[in-house]
Amino acid sequence: MLPTFVISLREGVEASLIVGIVAAFLVKEKRRDALGKMWIGVAAAIALCVAVAVILRVVGESLPQKEQEGLETIIGLFAVGAVTYMIFWMRRHARGLKRSLQSDVVAALASGSTAALIGMAFLAVLREGLETAVFLLAVFQDTADPASAGTGAVLGLVAAVLIGWLLYRGGVRINFARFFKFTGVVLVLVAAGLFATSVHTAHEAGWFNILQAQAFDLSWLVSPGTVHGSLLTGMLGLQPKPTVGETVAYLLYAIPVGAFVLWPDRWRRKEPTKAETPAGVAGGMA
Repeated sequence: MLPTFVISLREGVEASLIVGIVAAFLVKEKRRDALGKMWIGVAAAIALCVAVAVILRVVGESLPQKEQEGLETIIGLFAVGAVTYMIFWMRRHARGLKRSLQSDVVAALASGSTAALIGMAFLAVLREGLETAVFLLAVFQDTADPASAGTGAVLGLVAAVLIGWLLYRGGVRINFARFFKFTGVVLVLVAAGLFATSVHTAHEAGWFNILQAQAFDLSWLVSPGTVHGSLLTGMLGLQPKPTVGETVAYLLYAIPVGAFVLWPDRWRRKEPTKAETPAGVAGGMA
């Protein structure tokens, strides 16, 4: 449940933040008439993301076992790539997100084009939604408890929508720098586990047949059927008896990407001003 909750929460908050900034700016500019157009774009993006997830799920279940393993490998690798892009993109663009979005809205309103505003909202939500759909689908394929995973995904989305609404109404302040760092660490561990799982499914599909010796035995720690075993498997992607290939894949992803997420900003660049930080963006939405 926890991995899907964090995925839905993280992606949902990003989408809610974008939509909230656009909506708050439209209200501030006394252009409530344009809000309906924005919501058309949001609804269309959500519908397309759901359709893509359903199609991938149906196609996967209709394939023979070996081809299913191949599709799961492709989806898993795509999910790892999507979450990596998301982590890097948000880390680099969070400071100028509000300013960039407002500039795009001004351009759309100035052109008098309904399609421009709809398209802007559509593309903003579509990117987050497709990442969420593919990432969740990969996690669902790797979980032994789909019901719990589904509950976590729903709760994460509900919490994200609630946070977005409270931000828009000015009823809450969140330190987004800390929020994205914490959820980023969790997502790195989940993605590393998915990368290792992709190595496993690639072997089952007949695509990866080297480094298949057992690396070590974690059966004493990751006990199948236990609560802590399910938590370690779901959160950290640990397996009772990982192969050398799975272990190498896990470490090759977790170490560099984890270091990027945890690397202090003061060692990376000049400290941004309050108005430039994601927390400042939230404050500006009040």
